[in-house]
Amino acid sequence: MKNTSSEEFLGTRLPRQIQLQRMKRVIQKELTPLQRETLTACYFQGKSQTEFARERGVNKSTVCRTLKRAQERLRRYLAY
Repeated sequence: MKNTSSEEFLGTRLPRQIQLQRMKRVIQKELTPLQRETLTACYFQGKSQTEFARERGVNKSTVCRTLKRAQERLRRYLAY
């Protein structure tokens, strides 16, 4: 059996700057407005899910579900 380094398993990675550009593009073009707003509030503005839910007048589980769908969509589009 051939020994392989971890780099061979990871394949070629894109530079960080390109990864960030791709992520921004996916957030802007592929997420729904609500998913984008939720993701931005919880990850970039530092709001808790409970706090954001209170502001929107919805249940915390709604925010959690929206955030999960946004994350899944991001992963799916960034996998290519």
